[in-house]
Amino acid sequence: MKADETLDCVGLYCPMPIVHTARKMKELKTGQVLEILSDDEGIKEDMPNWCKATGNECLVIQEEKGVYRAFVKKSG
Repeated sequence: MKADETLDCVGLYCPMPIVHTARKMKELKTGQVLEILSDDEGIKEDMPNWCKATGNECLVIQEEKGVYRAFVKKSG
């Protein structure tokens, strides 16, 4: 999946990946996709919940070798 921006949150734990995601999303334009990298397993539950609460779209969360890649699309 192609992202417009990537946010590296590896080494950060709840709630910091969400805090950093919220800040970064403010910089993006509607329709852009942010890729968030995290090694915190909690992101699997936290990111979809945050997206529901904020109206953004959690496209997919992939896991590879202990690193989660979440793709979030900014809604308008």
